[in-house]
Amino acid sequence: MEKIVMLRHGDGGKHTNLLIRDIFYKHFHNDILVNSLDASIFEVNQERLAFTTDSFVVKPLVFPGGDIGKLAVSGTINDLVTAGARPLYLSCSFIIEEGFDMKLLEKIAASMGETCRKAGVKIITGDTKVVEKGAVDGVFINTSGIGVVQAAYQPKAIQEGDQIIITGGIAQHGTTISVERYGIKVEGNIKSDCGPLNHIFEKLQPYMGSIKLMKDPTRGGLATALNEILEVSGSEIQLLEKAIPIAGEVKSINELLGLDPLYHACEGRMIIVVDKQKAGEILEEVRRCEDCEDAAIIGSFAPTGLSPKVVMETVIGGRRIVGSLEGNMLPRIC
Repeated sequence: MEKIVMLRHGDGGKHTNLLIRDIFYKHFHNDILVNSLDASIFEVNQERLAFTTDSFVVKPLVFPGGDIGKLAVSGTINDLVTAGARPLYLSCSFIIEEGFDMKLLEKIAASMGETCRKAGVKIITGDTKVVEKGAVDGVFINTSGIGVVQAAYQPKAIQEGDQIIITGGIAQHGTTISVERYGIKVEGNIKSDCGPLNHIFEKLQPYMGSIKLMKDPTRGGLATALNEILEVSGSEIQLLEKAIPIAGEVKSINELLGLDPLYHACEGRMIIVVDKQKAGEILEEVRRCEDCEDAAIIGSFAPTGLSPKVVMETVIGGRRIVGSLEGNMLPRIC
């Protein structure tokens, strides 16, 4: 274990997982915690509930397509949704730097309120702290959420042939933050995909029996999320590069910056693992949802040997092993 915390420990990839395993799981260990993905599931009076929490430190605070407030609400809602829950209530806590602009704070709060109303959830409790100038970079937000796990949804064993759907174009949030962070002048409409996913979840209720698993590819991007799914599936994931929806301007910007879109955070997309018999129907249903017209089947599960991997067939016909994010591609993405 390293002696100090580095920025890479917060990127959502390999080093974040090591930090969680070596420090937090070591001291907080319990079955609910260690068996959780995006949210923890537990029972109260024979009803399954999902609970999650997240902190947001994105830089800049405001970006095309959203701001830290919209991101905080959406991120927590999405963690509940991918656990199969209907989000109900959120908490929010603000840590604010002395001297922070009051109008910007109100803009962020208004954005949070609007996103909650759109998603049908309520913020019902919170906390506010103000610290000395320089102790925080503007404002940090923590949100927690609770929801009821839908009876129709139950994670299922992944089998050979199961298909992988992504609900829209990837890398938009990470690319947007990169453009803003580095002050790049670009043409076109580059904006974050940041937004709640529960409208997709509601549309997919009739197909819950055919959905094996759901996950949102946030920190570490599509590649890291697929590697996390790999750990629970035990089957090799075979991706088709040509099937992965990435906007042309997103590709171009990342080529310019030397970044890989597969590792950029998405903040309004969901990976859905589905039974191959229903994959086409589910894809068409997803495409009818708002901002999901680019949804696609991007790969499938195949038998594997002793060491399962995420393997991508490239556009030129080669094979590339796609691992979890290991470097520090872009800190403070969310």
